[in-house]
Amino acid sequence: MARLSLAVAFTFPACLTLFSASWPGYTGAARAEPAAVQKITTRGKTTHVVATPRARYNWDHAAPDQTNEYPSERVNTPLGADKFEKEAVPPLPRPEALLPDPYGWNSWLRERGVALLLDNTNEMSGMITAPTKGYGLRQGASTAGQYSIENDIDWERLAGVRGLSTHAVIVGRYGIPASRMFGDNLNPSQEIYGGGGNVVVHLVYAYAEETMAKGRFDAAAGRMSFLSDFSSNPLYCNFMNNSFCGNPKASSDNTTHASYPDANWALRLRGRPSPHTYLQVGVYFSQSQSIYGVQQYRTGFKFNGADIDGEAIPVELGWEPVFAHGTLPGHYKLGYARDTADHKDTYYDGNGNPFALTGLPARTVHGSWSAWALADQMVYHHPGGAPEAGITLIGTAYFNNEQTQTRGQQYSFGMLDRGFWGSRPQDAFGINFSYVRVSGKLTKTERLYAMQGLAIPNGSLLPQTYGAVIEAMYQIHVFRGITFAPDFQYYFNPGAQIGLRNQAMLGFKSHIELF
Repeated sequence: MARLSLAVAFTFPACLTLFSASWPGYTGAARAEPAAVQKITTRGKTTHVVATPRARYNWDHAAPDQTNEYPSERVNTPLGADKFEKEAVPPLPRPEALLPDPYGWNSWLRERGVALLLDNTNEMSGMITAPTKGYGLRQGASTAGQYSIENDIDWERLAGVRGLSTHAVIVGRYGIPASRMFGDNLNPSQEIYGGGGNVVVHLVYAYAEETMAKGRFDAAAGRMSFLSDFSSNPLYCNFMNNSFCGNPKASSDNTTHASYPDANWALRLRGRPSPHTYLQVGVYFSQSQSIYGVQQYRTGFKFNGADIDGEAIPVELGWEPVFAHGTLPGHYKLGYARDTADHKDTYYDGNGNPFALTGLPARTVHGSWSAWALADQMVYHHPGGAPEAGITLIGTAYFNNEQTQTRGQQYSFGMLDRGFWGSRPQDAFGINFSYVRVSGKLTKTERLYAMQGLAIPNGSLLPQTYGAVIEAMYQIHVFRGITFAPDFQYYFNPGAQIGLRNQAMLGFKSHIELF
């Protein structure tokens, strides 16, 4: 199936002449639910009338329009943006697709409250310069990819259960990031890899959601990814490097923070006290020692809680203003997470001495924390362009407990410009920069290992201190549902290892939303 997906990804140009932009059911960047068919009886005659579709504005303004972005899109949608009408369930996702309504089955399903999405993402990157000599590194390139199927069901429309919807995603992943070839182990050049269990079908998440008071309150429970709701932003996945997509990479250092494509049993509550603010909190039952491993998480369908070892409790406050008469949307988020799982100290053993010198096991630390501040703001709207056409600035600051995590801090700043070219209104240009400082205690530990001529346990070649990566991309809207983005990346101190040569990479990210 992976080979089939790759074939679809790389042979689509030959098929473009088979399709037309006037294909029935074509949708653009705005999202809309299909119109419900209403029966009106007058004087014994029944007339079928198609009601107005429930449309929603794309409040993610420059976000990629694709499968599996639904949780973070919901966080980024202010109160009042969705037209609920008589329903309590928000409109289901309907990204622009290559085959929007083949044989009418998609509309038939959506009229009954069922959405089915299928997409494929491929990311290729290769080294331009040779790696550092003397460490067994090699110059090369690699491809990583994923096919995913998403199912969203509006149970109010399907079965009359007020406000209830369910959401599930399964994926298959393949490939590795090329950045490993030159010694980086912090900022994978391709984010769409890992955690998929090397199986054809891997369950990402499956949960139920209850929406009340036209979006003012929302509760979700089931198998959920911590980082799909918290410290998330769908804008990040315009980029390919894992420093940015799908969350600041520092957020996944703590393994109680389940990251896509894996999940924990969880409960999440979100309230919107005003049209442009929200407060959300969750409880995620962590499996920090087994997550991403094949024994417990290979397929994602192993639901037992035998290895639950604590709880991660995040809280996030968001402000989502819209300036300049509704043309300049933004999102500002502050968050904090505390967990109760056991972690390994990055420096001390149980006696309070450096374990790198004593050879004793690292001290167990009960509980840890993380904090973050995220912001994006459209600062200029291209006159006459679509709502998402404009320049958006993006910034991130993420802080970890240096006693238990690899990255102490991560800072990033970037820019996205969509629709700047009048004849190519859906193309986008973006540039992003990320700086990472490794935990000072971990740096000391690695230096002690190096002084003794011992291998560093986490696979680093040299003691880690700080590093950075910059990425630039141009996203080409090839056809409806198809984007192709040439991509350039440059690494400063790969893997935060000062002794490794800086590296330049060139590649691309392609995405096909089939339906």
